[in-house]
Amino acid sequence: MPRGPRVIPSSALFGPSAQPTHSRLPDTFGSVNRASLEKNPHEVASMFDGVARRYDLTNTVLSLGQDRFWRRATREALRLTPADKVLDLAAGTAVSTVELATSGAWCVAADFSVGMLAAGAARDVPKVAGDATKLPFADESFDAVTISFGLRNVVDHTAGLREMARVTRSGGRLVVCEFSTPTFAPFATVYKEYLMRALPRMASAVSSNPDAYVYLAESIRAWPDQADLARRIEAAGWTNVRWRNLSGGIVALHAATKP
Repeated sequence: MPRGPRVIPSSALFGPSAQPTHSRLPDTFGSVNRASLEKNPHEVASMFDGVARRYDLTNTVLSLGQDRFWRRATREALRLTPADKVLDLAAGTAVSTVELATSGAWCVAADFSVGMLAAGAARDVPKVAGDATKLPFADESFDAVTISFGLRNVVDHTAGLREMARVTRSGGRLVVCEFSTPTFAPFATVYKEYLMRALPRMASAVSSNPDAYVYLAESIRAWPDQADLARRIEAAGWTNVRWRNLSGGIVALHAATKP
């Protein structure tokens, strides 16, 4: 695979369903709505299309700037080298992909929201539109795969984890960065209050669609804790699963290896 081009040769890496994005930012991103916890893929993609323009700013505000730390921690956990080929799944505007690429590795951003990818058009990394449960990549294409704050939005996250294993070579690495369960019980109570009340109010000041952040809060509360997610990753075919808590357990990094 060639290093560094903006357009990736489909014959070497992509299946027929791959959809490379265009460099021009569309004038509109489709309808703006709030997805339900059933996570209908069309609804979720449409919701993210609708928040794409101010997504990065909103994340930084709502995380109180912690999003930058979480991205660095994800890159470090992957232990990347310049020889690695890396899939950044649910990459959104590709800000996480740019962080990964500082390692010198060849990194591609993939997301099923074309609006999100287009919003990151100025970021000089390859971008491909694709469904996490049906990835448009050949078997064993990557040395490492990561997904940050996106597994929670996949309608069948077990199928997504299996697809990530399929496109990763034997011995390759997985890192999942996702919201999780705070480890200190009193703090967990405060955190849940913030999620359900303060987060949507703060989002109303910076996001084009504050209702989308009600879905965000609900999906975090419904997500499995660290140990439960580790079991699900292992059941999807990964080995040596372990996790590290960040920010008191607000976020957890789960790492695993492809057998």
